[in-house]
Amino acid sequence: MTLSPLDDHPIHQTAQVMRHVATSDRNFYDRYYFNCHPRSDELMLIVGLGQYPNLGVTDAFACVRTADLHRVVRASRELGPDRMDTRVGPFRVEVLEGLRRLRVVLEPTEHGLAFDLTFEGAIPATLEPRHFLRRRERVIFDSVRLAQTGTWTGTIQVGERRFEVTPDRWWGTRDRSWGVRPVGEPEPPGIQATDPGTFYWLYAPMQFEDHAILCILQEDHRGRRLLEEAVRVWGFGTGREETDYETEYLGRPEYRPEYAPGTRDVTSAVITFTPPGGKPFDVHCTPILPVHLMVGTGYGLEQDWRHGMWQGPEPVVQGVTYRLPEDAARMWGMVDAVGRFEYDGLVGHGLYEYWALGPHPSFPAG
Repeated sequence: MTLSPLDDHPIHQTAQVMRHVATSDRNFYDRYYFNCHPRSDELMLIVGLGQYPNLGVTDAFACVRTADLHRVVRASRELGPDRMDTRVGPFRVEVLEGLRRLRVVLEPTEHGLAFDLTFEGAIPATLEPRHFLRRRERVIFDSVRLAQTGTWTGTIQVGERRFEVTPDRWWGTRDRSWGVRPVGEPEPPGIQATDPGTFYWLYAPMQFEDHAILCILQEDHRGRRLLEEAVRVWGFGTGREETDYETEYLGRPEYRPEYAPGTRDVTSAVITFTPPGGKPFDVHCTPILPVHLMVGTGYGLEQDWRHGMWQGPEPVVQGVTYRLPEDAARMWGMVDAVGRFEYDGLVGHGLYEYWALGPHPSFPAG
């Protein structure tokens, strides 16, 4: 066992040094995710930074989308002994105030994207339900995540264009998740190869002026619910944070997406919430700027760059740029869109994340 600076803090959960997580599963991960947008279709920035203790790797990415650009900067290095060190090449994440304020930086490189941004939570960080999925005998997912909507301050540089980011206009969502989920190079599938491979998913943290609605939905190829959440969380400054803090449960969410003809690209959707003892209401959702999260970022499409994939002990930094519509055929997989959300005369913005992969009762056979 090898000590690290974390071992000087009274935070141990097992009879191990802090470098050793409680499972030896190669797929254990610990990750930051952020998105930033001006509540319009002008730009969306997505940033991720992860650690993979059992693979000895830490990596990061930033993806910016505008009307005609999909640009990614990504970096990887050996994790090393100090998990408090979040630097990965030009990337770093700084926790300025736990569960409230964080700074995210990408120093300038030759790849045409840089930023220095500070996130401030608009609502209390909210713990989501544990995500547990066993496929035959193998645990595929066993993770937890906190979510928070908020505002951004700082600057973004995309090529020659500089964006001044101010909290009155620039909103976003962050999450922190950790546990087990598939990362890195693929393993021999064994009997898992017989699985139909469905991933029917919706994740929609929606931000309004004084509250947020957090919605999650996952179903299998038979339409059975594997994970769901629907809560309303009131924001800081409403007085509610001074009382015993509880989220408002909104019942079982019902999701009705509309797809572009011949595709699984969502053009609009309605989510119905039915609070116990309360009045049901519909939220009308419109994706206004789609970002194909998996393209170039390490989520699995590129064989030579995946989350947790060993790239060598020293920092490796790469850039990937695609142009739209010329490279539209490359845009595939999970979509993280800037979303507009409307209900009861209110208009909000946030993340509209979806993927409809494989068979599902909502799609005709074949």
